[in-house]
Amino acid sequence: MSIAQNLTSTTFFLGLVIGISIAMPVGPIGVLCIRRTLAGGRLAGLVSGLGASSADAVYGVIAGFGLTFVSGFLADQQTWLRLFGGLFLCYLGVRTYVSRPSDKSVASQNNSLLGNYLSIFVLTLTNPITIISFAAIFAGLGLAESGGDYVAATLMVLGVFTGSTLWWLCLSLGVGLFRDKVTARWMQWINRISGSVVFGFGVLALVSLIWPE
Repeated sequence: MSIAQNLTSTTFFLGLVIGISIAMPVGPIGVLCIRRTLAGGRLAGLVSGLGASSADAVYGVIAGFGLTFVSGFLADQQTWLRLFGGLFLCYLGVRTYVSRPSDKSVASQNNSLLGNYLSIFVLTLTNPITIISFAAIFAGLGLAESGGDYVAATLMVLGVFTGSTLWWLCLSLGVGLFRDKVTARWMQWINRISGSVVFGFGVLALVSLIWPE
């Protein structure tokens, strides 16, 4: 294998690791994907995870290609992003809490695959911590400001998307194994618990606007 091929595979692998490390921590996105997998099946959970992966890829492009004007704009607007994200989390939390697992027709209408994808995509994009995490990791590894090496930056972004997608695939497949064992009563409690957790994350996001760290 040539030096160029070694560098190519190394760059992609680094992106893969970054994508997994960003997606793996359990937060509101993970809770929603787990709940949607149990309620709608593996595909619903995977599509929700793909929404997060797509948003991660967007932030990977910003960090990998050195788009400082975009990251600067997002940093300047983080108050509004936190406000929108917090309110959206509260809405999803309440909606999840009051949803009825036995109401199949409503679930099929309201929890469409496109809706699952877009809701998580928007929710991930409104989290300014994501772009800060990417910028910190890329800078720490010396990957920020690609200096015109668009091939390396592209491979890095592909690696980030692949790594994030692999995590959500493993999560949805793993959680899906228990779906048939979850009764309607258990699903009701899962809705209440996950709804409360997601609502709590939303409240924390809103509180952070009043008492920043």
